[in-house]
Amino acid sequence: MEAAAPHTPAELTVTSPEQMRDLGRRLAKLLRAGDLVLLSGELGAGKTTLTRGLGEGLGVRGAVTSPTFVIARVHPPLGDGPPLVHVDAYRLSGGLDEMEDLDLDVSLPESVVVVEWGEGKVEELTEDRLYVVIHRAVGDTTDEVRHVTVRGLGARWAGAELGSLSA
Repeated sequence: MEAAAPHTPAELTVTSPEQMRDLGRRLAKLLRAGDLVLLSGELGAGKTTLTRGLGEGLGVRGAVTSPTFVIARVHPPLGDGPPLVHVDAYRLSGGLDEMEDLDLDVSLPESVVVVEWGEGKVEELTEDRLYVVIHRAVGDTTDEVRHVTVRGLGARWAGAELGSLSA
């Protein structure tokens, strides 16, 4: 099967954790059950903060915190929306084989699955996925500026208005 071409990405600049959370809330409006979102960026870039906003936007139960030590958390919906499955693949060295115990393939059709550090590990789950890459200054800095690229891949994202993420 031929790989789908990526679609035009959205490029955003975020200057505070509150703006990152707000971006997550806006992104949640575009998501639906069956969506796979892969988050990448340096440690401390804002991946979990963005996911916290996604959880708020999706209206799920429970505080969205980093699942680093439990690997995955499921946040059930408070209403009729999809659950949020939040995965931190940072400590997982293998690909989908190591992720298999998490049953993401079973969860994906009825959930929004967000995987931090998922590149190279979960792409086999679906041809349709959304990549969110967060760039930040590295080193000894208190700079809060983040450059965020949101790029869809596959038919699901062909007509998506990612430009609407710029508020």
